[in-house]
Amino acid sequence: MPETEGTPPAPATAATTSRLGRRRLLRAGLGTGGALAAVRLLPGGQAWAAAPAPAPEPLPAPGPVSVSAGTGTAQPWPDWARFARIADGTFNEPADMRSAVDALKAQNVSVIELDTLLSNWLTDAEFAAHMAEVKTFTGLAHAAGLKVVMYYPSLELISPGGEKGRSFYKNDQGGAWVQRDLGGKPNVFYGSVVVWVDPGDESVWLSPNSPWRDYYLKRIKGVAATGVDGIWPDVPIYFDGVLSWCDASTWGAAAFKADTGLALPKVADFADPVFRRYVEWRHRNLLRFQLDIAAAGRSVNPDLVTFVETVSMDYRYATSIGLDGGYLRQAEGAVSQVWEVDILGNYDGMRHATADDWVCLISMYKYARGASGAKPAWAFSYGWQPDDASLVMSQLIAAGCNPYEVKTPYKNDTVDAAMRARMYRFVQANQERLYNAAPAAQVGVYHSSPSRDYVAPGAGIGMYVNTTTPAGITDWWGGDDPEQSCAAVPWLGEFRGAVKALVYAHIPFDTVPSPGLAAADLARFKVLLLPDLQAVSDAEAAVLRGFVAAGGTIVITGPAPTAIDELGGQRAEFALSDVLGLRRADPLPAAKQNAFGSGTCWYVRNRAGLSYLNKTDQASADQLLAPVRRSAPPAVTLAGDRRIFLDARRLGNDTVVHLVNFTTFGDTPAAFLTTPANCTLSYALPAGATVAAVTVATPDGTDPAPKPVPYTVTGTTVSVPLTVVQYSVVTVTAGQGLRAGAGIRQRAAGSASPPGEDSKAIHFPSGDQLGAPS
Repeated sequence: MPETEGTPPAPATAATTSRLGRRRLLRAGLGTGGALAAVRLLPGGQAWAAAPAPAPEPLPAPGPVSVSAGTGTAQPWPDWARFARIADGTFNEPADMRSAVDALKAQNVSVIELDTLLSNWLTDAEFAAHMAEVKTFTGLAHAAGLKVVMYYPSLELISPGGEKGRSFYKNDQGGAWVQRDLGGKPNVFYGSVVVWVDPGDESVWLSPNSPWRDYYLKRIKGVAATGVDGIWPDVPIYFDGVLSWCDASTWGAAAFKADTGLALPKVADFADPVFRRYVEWRHRNLLRFQLDIAAAGRSVNPDLVTFVETVSMDYRYATSIGLDGGYLRQAEGAVSQVWEVDILGNYDGMRHATADDWVCLISMYKYARGASGAKPAWAFSYGWQPDDASLVMSQLIAAGCNPYEVKTPYKNDTVDAAMRARMYRFVQANQERLYNAAPAAQVGVYHSSPSRDYVAPGAGIGMYVNTTTPAGITDWWGGDDPEQSCAAVPWLGEFRGAVKALVYAHIPFDTVPSPGLAAADLARFKVLLLPDLQAVSDAEAAVLRGFVAAGGTIVITGPAPTAIDELGGQRAEFALSDVLGLRRADPLPAAKQNAFGSGTCWYVRNRAGLSYLNKTDQASADQLLAPVRRSAPPAVTLAGDRRIFLDARRLGNDTVVHLVNFTTFGDTPAAFLTTPANCTLSYALPAGATVAAVTVATPDGTDPAPKPVPYTVTGTTVSVPLTVVQYSVVTVTAGQGLRAGAGIRQRAAGSASPPGEDSKAIHFPSGDQLGAPS
């Protein structure tokens, strides 16, 4: 039953204040200037736990969730979704619709994320009237050649003025359907806790196991009937901004019991196997809800796509809110993610990042790409000013994601219309090589969801490295709390350090998420890094064992390799004891190399990645990279500053290389600059191949089309001298015929031109220097 309307709110506790002050909440979070004083929680506590609110009988809970072993491509993705260039759009009045569409089209946007009234409590009549307006808007967008994806919060409902007036929680079903924490408190609060809930408004978070599910899915069908091209459900999470470890409502308890046969735990205790089971169950429970949303939309429009806004990345946030993006990767049908990749400062973007912070951003975008599998991976591209915004977007695109450009901390405006138009023009001109090319990386970095959840659980979430607010900057992600740094979270620091070692060595890599791992996921890799891999299932271990037996190389680090199961329980023996050549009862060596089948396992007892993250020492990097260089020497190499990110893909006869320049970031935050960096890209030609062309495309100049550039071929190595301003995409096209030999194609030395070119030097106008010869 809802709370009594006149009951005074419970004060924010010291623990709540500390938690909220330390980190950002979803899109924008809290400032450091005292917004917490406005937190309004409803009363509750043990009385709620002892006597849950009367509610209708729970819906029958579905059976255990499993992740399909399919590829996630049973329903082909339309080109518009794979090549999407996304921006927020809305209208205040019907008269605004055409001007809103025209403005976005002029900025080279191809997909409008339509965000209107659906965050708010609407009656059925109000919803129906608004859907008629959405249908009109969609028709105008389609006439302009644009697609529309409708934003619709999935578990949060806002009642404007609901603190003192009528609200969904107090006057409708919210009190019965609300999420509750393990102590029984309702997950509802009043404004100013987060920037999207205004003072005086009510935000209630609903249980996906309650009748809210049917309520929401019915409205999803109403949205689908308007003719929109997709649905954008916002963050289906157990919101932990004011309470932790929801959903312990009667609905959640019944669903947990039906799935596991267990009663809910009473308190959050990682030593309790039932609580650990609850942590894992929440991931699968939210996966089921996401799949139901997608199915509801497709039941009305079989061509509808669904992109779930997902705020949890590679760091520890998924543990507390339940939404693990990797679980959706192999689900069948046209359902993927919009990844909310957050930045350092609400009102500063990445302008005061360190080099390590930039590596964290790279890690998040690479995780997004890997966790979306073969599906499109849309992602937020946050910025504060045009130069930092374009660099962030460059990294997003280089990682293989589709940009949703937005000015921090909100989501309804561009940083700069001209910048957006320029960057989106580049994406449009190069979309085939950006999104149709297959990964060329032979090295994978394994992201273990159960290790994230159960290895040394603590308070820190680890979004970035630097938690100290730079001078003159407000609303910094870490709130000056060192325990929030990924360097203070052992498992995550090890993972991020492995990423840093590969980035600094210019070795292409891809992230491999653990949920639903299958042998096919590893087929293209020669080496798999397993940073501090402790928690694995038997099925996971079998896939990894098969990879090594078939000739693969694994590098596993940390003090307890495969020592716990997928629910955090201690194993009597290492799950990969045979592959490691180690027994748990024996002293662990500092390092060991073990042959297994046709492959090799390299073990390092210390956390070499965490050491490299903290010290950037060559010895730690060598422990991780020596097996990589031996088993998978990259075909593409770079001579230049280690702070140039390199990725490589293949498209037919083309090798497509992405270069992003973050060389102006150092060990401490400094003013944002863009300084061109000279480098030389080298590519080892396949046997018998020649070079047909080398081109460079960039969003930094006035013309985004690929341009031919000078190169040399010495033996079987192509070398391309470059100057990278922010972002270059280099394409080496292989041909057939005369085998390349020493001295052939010595364009840089003034010798013969590549096939199809005359002997004149290539000229780059002063505004188009990116990719020019260095």
